[in-house]
Amino acid sequence: MVGVKIDGKLIAQSVKDRVKKAVEELKKQGISPCLATVLIGDDPASATYVRNKHKACEEVGIATKDHKLDVNITQSELTKIIDELNSDRTVHGILVQLPLPKQLDEFTTTSRISPIKDVDGLTPHNAGLLSMKKAALVACTPSGVMEMFDYHGIDLEGKNVVLINRSNLVGKPLYHLLLEKNATVLTCHSKTKNLTELCQAADIIITAVGNRNKFTLTPEMIKDGAIVIDVAISRFHEKLVGDSDYDKIIQKASFATPVPGGVGPMTVAMLLKNTITAASLSSQIGR
Repeated sequence: MVGVKIDGKLIAQSVKDRVKKAVEELKKQGISPCLATVLIGDDPASATYVRNKHKACEEVGIATKDHKLDVNITQSELTKIIDELNSDRTVHGILVQLPLPKQLDEFTTTSRISPIKDVDGLTPHNAGLLSMKKAALVACTPSGVMEMFDYHGIDLEGKNVVLINRSNLVGKPLYHLLLEKNATVLTCHSKTKNLTELCQAADIIITAVGNRNKFTLTPEMIKDGAIVIDVAISRFHEKLVGDSDYDKIIQKASFATPVPGGVGPMTVAMLLKNTITAASLSSQIGR
């Protein structure tokens, strides 16, 4: 059996097409959606991620404001910039590129962002709303995974899901989103025992470890017909890889995502969608 490839590029384009139409409608109402990005330091990977986000915004008609800050910026200086963006009525979404330099605190930084401009869905306010099924702005990667399930008509109700990640960015938001769809979710991590046996019993495995030196999801760990969503991306033996070998996994799974070209493109697409949502929210309260 060879499973179905979940093509993130294809699904992301369908999201972008919808976003582009929404941008046109908002502009007819006098609203020009705008995303402000904050990049601290000169980390090449972070710079590439921000550049790709700006390019995607341009493709769908979302304006951008680029803030490149010195790597030695203080917490108080960064807070002041975020406050200015919160007050800027022409800015609808704020994205602070992570990770941050050591002298800056991630929780303090993300918490400072206005909840209605929090396009990463990382503020305590939006995280709390998600747990109560009330969030309008949800972390981009988890919402991208859910979009993939919707695109392929995969019914999550009653499915046993093993989620190998417990981060604020991926695992925790996904846990709540999956529960909303009536899946039975088991969150696993570095301290989990008998992981192989747990995976073998799962209908769906979502893995986001991102370190092939420590963890690899092998075909022996999944049952026939399981669905595998590989969120991870890292460089291993000079190649971009996920947690699993797609060419082997797809021989046993019913659906699987490749790396690259799977979840990655969805993250950017959902950022665009969140920016449109944020623009709509801002307009409703007169900001």
